[in-house]
Amino acid sequence: SSGINAEYGVLVGEGVLQKQCRKELKPRQFFLFNDIIVYGTILIPKKKYKGLKVLPLDEVRIVSLEDTTPDRMNGWQIISLSKSFNVYAAHASEKHDWISHLNTCIASCQKRGEKKLAEPAPAWIPDDAATHCMICKKSKFNAVNRKHHCRRCGKICCNGCSTKRLLLVAQSTEPVRVCDPCFADASSKSTSQQRADSSGEEASDGEHQEVQDPGPAQFFS
Repeated sequence: SSGINAEYGVLVGEGVLQKQCRKELKPRQFFLFNDIIVYGTILIPKKKYKGLKVLPLDEVRIVSLEDTTPDRMNGWQIISLSKSFNVYAAHASEKHDWISHLNTCIASCQKRGEKKLAEPAPAWIPDDAATHCMICKKSKFNAVNRKHHCRRCGKICCNGCSTKRLLLVAQSTEPVRVCDPCFADASSKSTSQQRADSSGEEASDGEHQEVQDPGPAQFFS
């Protein structure tokens, strides 16, 4: 693992998964530790990686995905406060192993310190899933009318339906683009919270890369 486990802790398993990026699926190396997930771009298979990102397991949950197309089978969604996305394994048995070990590690972390996943980051809908704005359903995308993603729900929308910005502290220190319905919903919840607080009541979420024959994931416990 090229020193990865020495840097982060107890390595539970590792393998290559297809990660759904904005435009296409791309291979990414994933490392599962007892308390975090680490993933990044593969430079040299099993040796060198770049852009490693870390997700603490105490703020992660896993949702299995139905098979849809031949290249989107054996998948699940990794949902966290700061980042959410879909990943796909090569085989159903590999998917089973990943989800089983992930859920075991997640359960262990959440027992040690309960953390509520209030409003997780959405998994962005892939660009090729929409030809028209998913909000107004009228605006057709082209070279001039560009696609935008709402950072709160992950839907693809036109510029006219995503003119507002919200501060989503788990994702960014600056306000980010959201669609108009999400802005209205967040504003409504904020108003309700302020009323509850004032009355003393408690208010009740680039380049295409190929990796040759990465082999199955390896798990060590």
